[in-house]
Amino acid sequence: MADVINLTSVKIEALVVMKIVKACAATFPTTATGSIVGMDNGGVLEITNSFPFPTADIAASDSHPNDHMAASNIAAAAPRSKANVAYQNEMIKYLREVNVDANNVGWYTSANMGNFVNSSLVENQFFYQKEPNERTVALVHDVSRSSQGALSLRAFRLSPSFMAAYKEGKFTTENMQKTKLTYKDVLLELPITVHNSHLLTSFLHQMPSELPKKELEFPACLADLTKNSPDVPLYPNLDSLDLSIDPYLERTCDMLLDSIETHYTELNNFQYFQRQLAREQTKVTAWKTKRAAENATRATQKLAPLPEDEWERLFKLPTEPSRLEGMLNARQVEQYSRQVDGFTASITSKMFAVKSNLLPEQQQ
Repeated sequence: MADVINLTSVKIEALVVMKIVKACAATFPTTATGSIVGMDNGGVLEITNSFPFPTADIAASDSHPNDHMAASNIAAAAPRSKANVAYQNEMIKYLREVNVDANNVGWYTSANMGNFVNSSLVENQFFYQKEPNERTVALVHDVSRSSQGALSLRAFRLSPSFMAAYKEGKFTTENMQKTKLTYKDVLLELPITVHNSHLLTSFLHQMPSELPKKELEFPACLADLTKNSPDVPLYPNLDSLDLSIDPYLERTCDMLLDSIETHYTELNNFQYFQRQLAREQTKVTAWKTKRAAENATRATQKLAPLPEDEWERLFKLPTEPSRLEGMLNARQVEQYSRQVDGFTASITSKMFAVKSNLLPEQQQ
């Protein structure tokens, strides 16, 4: 998996960003997926084009309240379906005919409120990344986060240690302790750079603007720059003093609590398995002790000993549940925690600024 070391960043064309944003916003809140094409240039994955995958047309109605969820599940599994793999190959063939970069370098998906770390993301990325020396990434566009004014587009790959464990399907406690695999080792995030072509940059610089009406007077010193500055500071923006908590933050906290409850559910299931295993092992130990005593008695009577491995047929030890879902949920909790931390940074400063008004009894 040396390709992970060589792949250092992702450079994506601005036009591709706009196409991904438009495709994800058009199907929101249903999940949108698509393919991205480009090439690897010295460890930098250059993404030059994209196209969406066809989605199942499921009409929402009152009699079928789960249609939206069904459509999201179908769309989430679209990148690895046989029909879309054939569709992707056909599109890449057409792109090659018009002399466009025709190397598949991954896929993209939409997300809502930062909720994207799940089994569908892992299965899709593993489908693209399972081949040796495969340089592919998963682009995640958070539609709800971008609606707040800042573009949320991130690139991820599966780590080599997680890829090895996923291939073997061994997500037991013993194997995870042996390989030291944690939830932090599931995804590797790569930095993204948005790039404009030289032609577009030249066009932006050559856009016509109105010529000045009179000759410009250039300042001769610093005093000339400050002589016309107003004595009173500019009128402040009162919106920045709003103390109401952002609804996006409230929703993120709710989803964080849901993920923590899911974590406790997984923990209870594992503890139940441990109790079941302990009871069965106690029965096995008692049976082995009894059989050893019987064989000792038979030895004094010069009889053939009874088989001591018969317990494997009589007792069935419970199978340990996979720890994969718990690991992904822990990674999702970390994602929510980072979002909450980013939002509370600005709110906390406001709270400290008006602390004396909110808590007048604590004034000295």
